[in-house]
Amino acid sequence: MPYISQIEIYASPIPLKEPFVISLGPLTHAENVVIMLRTKEGLTGFGECSPFLTINGESMGTAVVVAQLLAKALKGKEALDIEGCSALMDKIIYANSSIKSAFDMALYDIAAQHAGLPLYAFLGGKKNKMVQTDYTVSLGPIDKMVSDAQRIKDRGFEIIKVKLGGKKEEDILRMQGIRAQVGNHIKLRIDANQGWTRTDAIDILKTIAPLDIQHCEEPIPRWEFMQLPFLRRESPIPIMSDESCCDHHDAKQLIDLHACDALNVKLGKSGGIFKALKIIRLAEQAKLNLQIGGFLESRLAFTASAHLALCSDRILHYDFDTPMMFMEDPVLGGIQYGDKGIVHIPDIPGIGASIDEAYLKRLEKIVV
Repeated sequence: MPYISQIEIYASPIPLKEPFVISLGPLTHAENVVIMLRTKEGLTGFGECSPFLTINGESMGTAVVVAQLLAKALKGKEALDIEGCSALMDKIIYANSSIKSAFDMALYDIAAQHAGLPLYAFLGGKKNKMVQTDYTVSLGPIDKMVSDAQRIKDRGFEIIKVKLGGKKEEDILRMQGIRAQVGNHIKLRIDANQGWTRTDAIDILKTIAPLDIQHCEEPIPRWEFMQLPFLRRESPIPIMSDESCCDHHDAKQLIDLHACDALNVKLGKSGGIFKALKIIRLAEQAKLNLQIGGFLESRLAFTASAHLALCSDRILHYDFDTPMMFMEDPVLGGIQYGDKGIVHIPDIPGIGASIDEAYLKRLEKIVV
């Protein structure tokens, strides 16, 4: 039985090629945290998170501080007791789902390596479908968003996600302009990041419905989730819950309310794979579709997410594009991006991704 013998914590800020802008504000860096769990038996597990101040209330700085509390508690514990480690982290501190997800990811990496299986197989998944990511257009001036969408199409992507959440009239023009520019064969999906009122959301969604939109993520503020059932009934475009669906408790609440058509699962919201699987099982029972997404993690965390994406036939949508926005890629192995946004997932034991040692040597490091 492998026991956790050492934990390394790294702050890992990476600049983006250009600002990534959503209705909650602009982002210029992926301010991530990398966790390495080492066992006495020689196994090493990698985990990563991308704290997001306006969504999960964490920053790179707070995550590093909380990581030290979690590391001190987890050191010496059985690495294969993921349920016990998850419960222990929740007992130590409430919320902080982002940094917990990094520890959870590293534990699953060790467990799958110990079993000699790729993570997707360890989780009971199969390589029985194509995983194709979208690529996101940031919120900005209409002309720039239209040209960005064309650039994404020219790069070969077949699915474009558009960040909205601005003024009603401008968001309508954004989508009309983008659809006119890219043509009808490109799949479009939208994400308002809580930026609309209920009234504006209904007006916008009804107006742009002829543009053939796959779904709309989080149209209204997360705390107004009780308005989602009405909005869902009024909307001709399927509604996907994102910020209002963090863990499995949120998912059950939304399902019981008939509040949405789909759920967006992110490890940084759920607290990791252990709880994300609970959301997936609930969605399967309710016959709801799922998207697996993320924040500004590198290919390390998105490789774990891609493994998870193979674990259910209800997972139909994949939002794995942000690593392609990085100025630097410190990941060895991991997912590879192919033509048309098709994602190739490794078949070696564990997650199949690690962080380059030369890169880690440049970072702030804390050892527990």
